[in-house]
Amino acid sequence: MTAQPSRCRVCKAPAVIDLPRHNANFCAEHLVQLCSRQMAKAIEDWEMFTPDDRLLVAVSGGKDSLAVWDMLIEAGYRADGLYLGLGIGEYSDDSGGYVRRFAASRGLKLITIDLRDDYGYDVPTAAVATRRVPCSACGLSKRHLFDRAAIEGGYDAVVTGHNLDDEAAVLFGNTLRWEIDYLGRQLPVLPAANGFPRKCKPLVRLTEREMAAYCLIRGIDYVVEECPIAAGNRHLGYKEALNEIERRSPGAKAAFYLNFLNKMSPLLAEHTASARGDVGSCAGCGAPTTGDVCAFCRLVEKSSTHEAVPVEIVLDTRIRR
Repeated sequence: MTAQPSRCRVCKAPAVIDLPRHNANFCAEHLVQLCSRQMAKAIEDWEMFTPDDRLLVAVSGGKDSLAVWDMLIEAGYRADGLYLGLGIGEYSDDSGGYVRRFAASRGLKLITIDLRDDYGYDVPTAAVATRRVPCSACGLSKRHLFDRAAIEGGYDAVVTGHNLDDEAAVLFGNTLRWEIDYLGRQLPVLPAANGFPRKCKPLVRLTEREMAAYCLIRGIDYVVEECPIAAGNRHLGYKEALNEIERRSPGAKAAFYLNFLNKMSPLLAEHTASARGDVGSCAGCGAPTTGDVCAFCRLVEKSSTHEAVPVEIVLDTRIRR
């Protein structure tokens, strides 16, 4: 007996994707509508921003950041992009190319910062100089420079492309270690406070698979490969574990994350350093910090004086480990 083709739940046209967590299939048109509605619901439910706000979208060249920029523009928001060149060999070259082509094809404003040119270091060099995993220097650099660009550019909010899979994996890791300070700040919106800009994650109701399908339908080219020096990152392992749970119990990731937001995060709101008021100004750059000198200035001081390290050295070190 020949299997019948799946049909869109909305219009009964041939479906392009099945979404077990919704117990439904969707055609291209209605998948795009679903993604747009889910983003709009996240923006409304957590009061992220308004159509009058100026948004700065942190774009990496991956599917999620380009998709959220595209969705915001389609929804009528004023959104510029910010790309940070991390100096991770060909991977960074390719990523930057995707971002620049996306912005140029749509006539969008793109701000670029290059760690090596502007601050005298790159992520591979920082990893060796600090003797820490590359993701540490990468994340720190992104957070600091996105915040600074938003404040100096007069933007109302920084927008990132973190999706449901990302947030569930981070929550899983923080829960395994009971990182109370991190758990208290793991929200779809962090309001502007203590010198930090507002930060928003409009894709928290959408999965990686849904974003990949959205990009395919919308004709958005993006870098497919994972960062080569992120191999072995615990975050990726948490994603794999949650994917297996999701396979056995569709909707589990959404329930895990959204129920945390509704039931647990309000109980942790007073347990972060910012809530306690333990934030001052960095003696070096003036950025908010809990110490005398912020972590970014310490990173720059240690890494910019170190001899440049090719990405192959870091890759080889991680492989041998």
